[in-house]
Amino acid sequence: MTGLEEAVDLTSRPMGAMDLAISHFTESHGHPPAGVWMAPGRVNLIGEHTDYNEGYALPFALSKAVYVAGSTRNDGLVSVSSTPFGTLELEMLAPPREDWGRCPHAAMRAMRGHGIDPPGMDLVIESDLPIGAGLSSSAALLCGTILAASQLAGSTLAPEEVASLAREAETEWVGVPVGVMDQLASMCSTRDHALFLDCRSLAHRQVRLDRSDGDARLALLIIDTGGRRRLVEGEYARRRKTCERVAALLGVPALRDVTMEMLEAHHDVLDETQLKRARHVVTENQRVLDTVAVLAGQGLHAIGDLLSESHRSLAADYEVSVATLDLVVTAAERAGALGARMTGAGFGGCVIALVTEDSIGRVTESIEVAFAEQNLDRPTYFEARPGPGAHRVA
Repeated sequence: MTGLEEAVDLTSRPMGAMDLAISHFTESHGHPPAGVWMAPGRVNLIGEHTDYNEGYALPFALSKAVYVAGSTRNDGLVSVSSTPFGTLELEMLAPPREDWGRCPHAAMRAMRGHGIDPPGMDLVIESDLPIGAGLSSSAALLCGTILAASQLAGSTLAPEEVASLAREAETEWVGVPVGVMDQLASMCSTRDHALFLDCRSLAHRQVRLDRSDGDARLALLIIDTGGRRRLVEGEYARRRKTCERVAALLGVPALRDVTMEMLEAHHDVLDETQLKRARHVVTENQRVLDTVAVLAGQGLHAIGDLLSESHRSLAADYEVSVATLDLVVTAAERAGALGARMTGAGFGGCVIALVTEDSIGRVTESIEVAFAEQNLDRPTYFEARPGPGAHRVA
């Protein structure tokens, strides 16, 4: 397929999210879509709650993604549908009442605010990315929608431009004051690499994640606890405001500019909560830098302690972990994981564990026993293999 005017053929592949989007589109509109675009979710290897503090982060894109099948239409309407949620016709002046529709609506508003006028179009959205699990499903949805809609409109945006629009859409129109890490990870990642991101300058470079370890093979195991959180309910925003307040008290633009020595020198200026939040950000930034250095000098197997230190800081100082996340980390480490940490904003969601492939069974069994002892539902698992960023796939 070389042009947007060409229809997508449904091949004999198993019915994954991409094929479901094509099939749903064809059944709903009577013809195949002109194109299909994917935007992956992300897992953050390390560097949590540092992005909106202008610090460092090290995410990578997942193979699980949001798929957007689309074609233009002649009446100027924008119709968006998804199998789990139904169909909406977007009115640009008022956001939809349905929660899921707020993201495509926000995407269109952000594009129009920057001079990109999407034509009438039909979009069908499907996903194999868990929603609300801390894997950036909202960023993937926004990036995928903007990428599809802009190309249907004849615009060519750089990946960084799509990421910026997606961040603006989520902050200004969805109402969640996010950083830019999730969007850049979805747009700018490459296969088998993590994205080392400076969240102040937005400079980024690829850092290879080599899963070989002598005769052993390493795996990055994602454990989805099933706990879901809603960032718009305020905990995320409260932490961001606390960080901004600390930066103002210390006279710096952001916590990126704070050192442990500065925190100790201003101990009497900060209350206990402010000190803890700032201490996490300062130490987490250093852990990202240390992780990048260790990956280059020793390899993936040597970063386990840094992952576990990150989790302890998120639990004790930033207070965004919950009992199920702590339970997974403890059970995984007890069974031989090299390191483990919650990933994402917290209050539920997923843990990433660095394990050898031959220990996956022991680690998952240990977690399941721990959950059973607490009468918790069995978690789910998948291996995270760093994939490419958002692009047109058909």
